[in-house]
Parts: sequence; C-alpha cells; structure tokens
Amino acid sequence: MKIVLVAGARPNFMKIAPIIKAIVKARDNGNDIDFSLVHTGQHYDEKMSQQFFDQLNIPKPDINLNVGSGSQAQQTADIMVTFEKYLIENKCDLLIVVGDVNSTLATSLVAKKMDIDVAHVEAGIRSGDRTMPEELNRLATDAICDYFFTTSRWASKNLIHSGIAKDKIFFVGNTMIDTLVANKSRFKKPILFDSLDLKSKNYIVLTLHRPSNVDDAEQLKALMNAFSLLKQKIVFPCHPRTLGHLEQYNISMPTNLHIVEPLGYLEFMYMVSNAGVVITDSGGIQEETTFLNVPCITLRNNTERPETVEIGTNILLGDDASKIEGAVNKIYADKQTDASIPELWDGQTSTRIVDICLKLYR
Repeated sequence: MKIVLVAGARPNFMKIAPIIKAIVKARDNGNDIDFSLVHTGQHYDEKMSQQFFDQLNIPKPDINLNVGSGSQAQQTADIMVTFEKYLIENKCDLLIVVGDVNSTLATSLVAKKMDIDVAHVEAGIRSGDRTMPEELNRLATDAICDYFFTTSRWASKNLIHSGIAKDKIFFVGNTMIDTLVANKSRFKKPILFDSLDLKSKNYIVLTLHRPSNVDDAEQLKALMNAFSLLKQKIVFPCHPRTLGHLEQYNISMPTNLHIVEPLGYLEFMYMVSNAGVVITDSGGIQEETTFLNVPCITLRNNTERPETVEIGTNILLGDDASKIEGAVNKIYADKQTDASIPELWDGQTSTRIVDICLKLYR
C-alpha cells in the first residue's frame, strides 16, 4: 500500500515523525507499505524547519508545496490547488493527515473528491469553541474522513456522538508522546539556560499565540502586567506574530520576562521538562507537560485535551490575567506530586496506527 503523509506546520512534524519511523520499520520487515511526505509550507521558516527535520530524523519531504501565509480562505484554497496537482501525479491508497491546521482540512477535501481514503490522526478532539479556526478544521475534517485515530477515550466518544461508526474509530494513543518518548534522553540544554542563570524548577516557560490573547491590545497588556508580578524568571520563545503585536501596541516588557528566539524541539523540551511551571495557550504543550508531570497553566476558557485537566497536571485558568499570580503561587506552595499518564500514551501509538493500516489494506 502507498500512503501520503501531510504536514503543514512544525507541530505536525512532531506527530508525523514517529509514523514515518513505524512505516519504515514495517516496510523493512517485509510488509507491502511505502510512503511519501508532503510539506504544504503552510508555516515555513527554512532555518527552523530544517532544524526539526534534523533533530527528529525526518526524511526530506518529497515535495514542498510552498503555499506560504495568507488569509484562512486563501491559504486553504492554495493548498487545495497545489495538492490536487500532486495527487494526480502521485496516486496513493491512503492519505494520513494530522492535527487541525488548514493543511489538514484542505488536503482531506482534495483526497476525498478524488475518491482516496483519508485517515485523521488526532481525530475527535473538541474544544466546543467554534470561534477557533482549529475547531472548524477538526469538525470539517472528521465529517469527511474514513478512519479515525484518537488520542483519548474522550475523543472517541465525541466521534461516536457525532454519528461515526465505531468500527472506523481506533483509540491508539498520542503520536506527540511517541516523539517525546523517543527523544527524551536527547533533550538539549540551550545556551540561554546558563546565560540567563536559570535553575531547574525555578523558572517559567511561556508560550502565547492564540488571537484571543495576542490580538487584543488590552488583553496582551493585562497579561504582561500579570507576568510582572511573578517572582520567577519567565522564558518566552516568542512567536513572530506575538512579538509584532507587542511592538505595535507599545507594551512595555516586565523585567523578569526574557524574550528569546524560537527554539528547536530538543532545546524547547529541555526547557519545559526543567520548568517549575509552563504557562501556555497551546494544545500540544498541555499534552507534553502532562506526560512530563510539569504543572501547566492554560490561558484559555476551553481545552480540546480534557484528559490533561482531569488527571491534575493542567489548570484551565481562562482569560482573566489577574488569576495568574495566585495560580503560580499555589503551584509552588503545593509542590505537586506525581500525576498519572493518560491511557496509551506509551510511545507505541505510531506502531499501532501502522499495524491497523496494514490490516485495513491487506
């Protein structure tokens, strides 16, 4: 069988990398399976992308569609047009898409219109917030897919409740955790750790990129004011769009907050694993901190990863910046004990996915 794998943004490659490894292992063991990798170029920074390829041992994509940035509609349309040309010339049995970016939906639509089966990795996750572009991408992708690989029983139940047949749903675990498990021993201390004189568990890692937090000047200012009240040093690998808004809105930076360049996967995960607290609005980081048992404060009113809240590592704080200081102080005062790891987050998810694909197409 021939599989086409699609990735559009850096987080996608963390989900794709272990699937590629599992396919190669299955092929080397004599199974009739092969793949091609398509990078849509939805988010593309040559330096950072190459770093991810090198660190995660991802083969060079068979093609980069180079769609670049643009409005939601323009980007989705550009991906569809360019990906259709690729699929016409490169037939496959199955398209595997991951996550919830525009590339996920756009390539799924193209494949289904060409009568090609589509499998969605991370299917069924839901925030319930349809103002999020990612939520719309999840809903639309799952509405047209053929097979659904889920990270949790929550996600599987969401799909069943939406009318998906149970025999199309496969609870397999989390490929992001596969990547984390495979690379944990390789986490790399970045130069900034020593240059900022950081001490393990005595600093905070911050990530912000959601429009609800970074597009509104008053909200962004309130967050910066809240961070200034914290005693800990804050390391902030800053998204270019977020940095642009900080400058545009002329917001003064707290003296304890250190804006740094985006980090490679191994360096960023070293910072996360040694942090006392992570403050984020990202989905994937909620999962990684849960596995690493690092307290996480999520600056959102909802989460598509409820299992991370249920087992106690993730605090869904909402968008009230005034609550941040109290939440951080409580974490340090409580000295959180070990929490459990969600079911099937064991580093073997990709092997399960490939085994299922082989059975479906034998």
